[in-house]
Parts: sequence; structure tokens; C-alpha cells
Amino acid sequence: MGSLGMLSRRTLGTDMPVMTQIRKLMAELTNPMSLAQGVVHWQPPQKALDKVKEIVWDPTTSSYGPDEGIPELREALQKKLREENKLFKSHVMVTAGANQAFVNLVLTLCDHGDSVVMFEPYYFNAYMAFQMTGVTNIIVGPGHPETLYPDADWLERTLSESKPTPKVVTVVNPGNPSGTYVPEPLLKRISEICKDAGCWLIVDNTYEYFMYDGLKHSCVEGDHIVNLFSFSKTYGMMGWRLGYIAYSERLEGFATELVKIQDNIPICAAIISQRLALYALEEGAGWVVERVKGLVKNREIVKEALEPLGKENVKGGEGAIYLWAKLPEEHRDDFRVVRWLAHRHGVVVIPGCASGSPGHVRVSFGGLQEEEMRAAAERLRKGLEELVHRGMVE
Repeated sequence: MGSLGMLSRRTLGTDMPVMTQIRKLMAELTNPMSLAQGVVHWQPPQKALDKVKEIVWDPTTSSYGPDEGIPELREALQKKLREENKLFKSHVMVTAGANQAFVNLVLTLCDHGDSVVMFEPYYFNAYMAFQMTGVTNIIVGPGHPETLYPDADWLERTLSESKPTPKVVTVVNPGNPSGTYVPEPLLKRISEICKDAGCWLIVDNTYEYFMYDGLKHSCVEGDHIVNLFSFSKTYGMMGWRLGYIAYSERLEGFATELVKIQDNIPICAAIISQRLALYALEEGAGWVVERVKGLVKNREIVKEALEPLGKENVKGGEGAIYLWAKLPEEHRDDFRVVRWLAHRHGVVVIPGCASGSPGHVRVSFGGLQEEEMRAAAERLRKGLEELVHRGMVE
């Protein structure tokens, strides 16, 4: 028996992380410019970083903390949830990033053989979380062809006709990779459909502050709803790995089951990261919103770079840090296009096949400041012009 025969079918059947493939691709290049990974170009608030310096030598920083998170941070997060998200009856668990929060929930809510629902284009890491935990009956629903909004009519039919009923429905709002958002009436309808069908709704709110053109992010609350949040993009804390779960205070025994999972993965999120998050919250949402405003110019720069594909083929940009673009029909092998753009034009994007949508690419406008963004966008524009008019010239 070879070594692969000794590995679990769950991991063998899980997709390879697309960012791992992208990093390998970038290692093949000289001076690549990345519009791939979902990151922001800012660091955490300076005042918060200065305060963290002062606690490095505090013994509690190097010790374990409560599985659910340090009390001061959880209290601050519940206050934030009440005031900003209108979630008045939610308890909180702090996790090592929103991805770990999602895995906690999949392990807590789903059994092997359960079915779950996602919408195309889906967030690749969430799809992988289902795969690696043995949830292989993943039903992928359509997004509206013009708006990419989740198709609520399809969801209602699917939940009523599927036996047994899918255990979980999950949406990202605003969307990754789509860059669109779920309007409040639609979000409420999806919530009611899930409630009536007796299934869980997980809403990933990682990009809650990343809204443009006067649009507003909203949350829903209920005993069947779990909300996820992250510090990674908001306060530029990608490497600090901090997120949190908000769940109904009325869910008897839910916290106990979450703790079982938490204690066997990180035990607790890093104490120094939790302290930094607490200090960052003192700066307030305004600190984040001010920086998000600066991304509007980046968005327009990247939109212009995508024009060779046709304006009708570029979606998103209403929220999050992404634009979603359809490639010409003769170039549906999007990973091949991504490799070609990287090697010939020195710019890297994400293939849509990673999100269940071959023939598309995801382009991030969050990771570079304006001057660098212009340079990366120019490479992308030249590459797409060549792709459209001459094909993948070697």
C-alpha cells in the first residue's frame, strides 16, 4: 500500500487551496504583482500596536486564556454587535480567524452524509471546510446572472424538495469572490426560508465595513442563524488570525458543543491577538470606514483594466474588495489564463474554477496602494487586450 492509501478519503477528496497554488505560481516569476489574495494594504491602528508592545512581557500574554475568548474582548464585541449590527441577543466565541470559525461550525452542526447549500460563485475555503469534514453532498445554487445575488426562489424549492432537508445554508455578505452584497430584504427572505425549512443559516460578514456607493450592510438574527465576523480585513490583522462567531443566546447547549471543537483545535485564539483586537476596537468603525473609502479609487482603476472583457462581463465591486469577470468563451480554462497572465504579463489573479465558476477570474483591489495598483492594473489591461485580440500568445 502506497502512502496515499494510508491517508483519509476526506483530505484526499478536498480541493487543493487555490492560494497555495497561486503562491507556487508566483514563486516561478520575477517581480510579480498580485491582484489575487484577499488582503488590505493597511496595518492595524498604530495606537493599538503601541499598546500591544507594552504587554509582551505580561505573563498572561504567554498563557492560555478562556476557550471562548478573553472576557474584555467578548464584552466589547457584544457591545459592537448591539450597536453596529443590531444583533441584540447574541453570544460570542473568539476564534483564530473566520476560517477557523467556519470549521468550528461545520464540525458542530454537520454529520457525515448531511447535505448543505452554497451559492455560485462560492467562497473556496468554505467549500473545502465541508469537504474535509466529510460533508460531500454540497448543493451549489445559482446566483442571479446579472446581480450574482443568491437565488431565493431556487433555495425555497430546493429546501422543500430535498429529503432529508439540507442541514446548512451559507452565504457571504458582501460576497467573496463575487464582490456583490445581499440586500436586506433578500437576506431576510433567505433567513425565513431557512427557518421554515428547519435548517441553519451561516452568514459570513467578514467584509461588513466594505460597502460602496451608499450601500449598507445588514445582519439578521435568530435561533437558526450563526453570524461570522473577522478582524483580518477590517483592522488589517490578516497575520494575527482573529475572528468571532455570534450565535443566539437562546440556543441551549450550543456553547458547550462549540467549546469541544475549540479546545481541540486552537484551545483559544492567541492572547496577544485578542488584546490587539480589543485595542483596535477602541479606534472604532470610523477608522476602518475611512480606509475603505480609499479603496474606491482602486476599484475604478481595476474596473478600467477589465474593460477589454466588456463592461457587461464585469460584476461586483458593490462590496468587499473584489471584481468578478467573465473571460471570453474560447478561454474557459481560467487556470490556464491565470498562468499565462502571470508568466507573460507579470500579474496574478484568482481562477473562477476555485469557486465553482470556470471561465471567470476574481480580481482583488484591496492589497495595493494607488500607485502600485495602477502599475498592476496596467499589466492586467495589456494582458486582457492581448487575450481578446490575439489569444494566449507565447
